[in-house]
Amino acid sequence: MSARGWIAAGAVSAALGVALGAFGAHGLRDRVGPAELEIWKTGVHYQLLHAVALVLLGLFLQRSERRASFAGWAFLLGSAIFAGTLYGLTLGAPRWLGAVTPIGGVLMIAGWLAFARAALRDR
Repeated sequence: MSARGWIAAGAVSAALGVALGAFGAHGLRDRVGPAELEIWKTGVHYQLLHAVALVLLGLFLQRSERRASFAGWAFLLGSAIFAGTLYGLTLGAPRWLGAVTPIGGVLMIAGWLAFARAALRDR
């Protein structure tokens, strides 16, 4: 994906994160318990952080000759899996879905390490 594509993906993910945060604060407040609402908030938090990471990656790639698409895909898929499973759990998905959540976390960590590697190798 191009640098502009990563920036756009981050912006869309951020918009979705804000919408989901508002839904959690207003639409779920009376429908789920405090523990479930905290799970939802964690998903929103990590989604928004990695939306910013995608924008930063795009800006980095605009000024660099380096390829770092693994980092972008890891951020995008990792945050989708991590936050998506937390959203699902909050909305009543089977508890076994929680076993999938760490896969998203590992992908986000891998994305940050790949981004660091690309930044250090940039010349």
